[in-house]
Amino acid sequence: MALTLRRISVNNSFRRAIHHVTLNSVKGQRLYSNMSKEERKGADPGAGGTVISERRGTVMVIGINRPEARNAVNQETAQRLTEELSAFDQDNSLNVAVLYGVGGNFCAGFDLKELAQSSGSLKLEEDVSCCPSPMGPSRMRLSKPLIAAVSGYAVAGGLELALLADLRVVEESSIMGVFCRRFGVPLIDGGTVRLPQLIGLSRALDLILTGRPVKAQEALTFGLANRVVPDGQALQVALELAEQVSAFPQLCLRADRNSAYHAVFDSSSFTQSMQYEFDHGLPVIVAEAVTGATKFTLGAGRGGTFSKSKL
Repeated sequence: MALTLRRISVNNSFRRAIHHVTLNSVKGQRLYSNMSKEERKGADPGAGGTVISERRGTVMVIGINRPEARNAVNQETAQRLTEELSAFDQDNSLNVAVLYGVGGNFCAGFDLKELAQSSGSLKLEEDVSCCPSPMGPSRMRLSKPLIAAVSGYAVAGGLELALLADLRVVEESSIMGVFCRRFGVPLIDGGTVRLPQLIGLSRALDLILTGRPVKAQEALTFGLANRVVPDGQALQVALELAEQVSAFPQLCLRADRNSAYHAVFDSSSFTQSMQYEFDHGLPVIVAEAVTGATKFTLGAGRGGTFSKSKL
């Protein structure tokens, strides 16, 4: 059943189910963290479309490319983000994705200018399991890790996109928050679902009810941010983190990750969570753990097995 809202329009392709597409890398696209301030100002906002992507080994880097709108998501951007993340999830040669915003802001939410200026009607499918959300991929349940590199504003729907990620690397001057509170725009992209699970109900309600800004250090205290880094370094640190995560045995990593999500969102009891963990961990013992144990034994024989990690 579809819910029709007046004065909002969208093309039919926006309501398509998530599907696999072939990724096209943007030739010569340089990552934002490696660009100078002058280069950022002079960068062509339209280069590569509203979403750009680049493959770096087993890591896919996806950028929201609407800096003139603080990377607010319009209909086209929502569809492109859904396509890119769907393709990443289905590509067996990719292990981790990094999501960032071009030009100094992660994402300022849904494009309210487009919303206000549109005419006709938008049919929002009430079955959230079958269609993308207004922000695009925020209802997805990815099978592989996603890391958000947050700079500038990550507010309203932009916060909800950041919550889709497993980890958030946040720059010191970044601002997060439910800024849509002041405009009467509800959280319908997972904000009321993921935020309480991530930081607890009390803190989540503080942000949801007040719509106040949250700075990076407070976000770190809450658990909303996993790393706080100097301005201009979020993308680079997120990439380094993605490469480190990608280097681990992937079957084991994904089994543990999926078990954690299952326990939080899907399990009906402690016992059921434990059973799910065991059932999905057991095949990994044969597939990866025996090999890992052999490496451990050989390493111990040489006087040590544990290397320093930046994680």
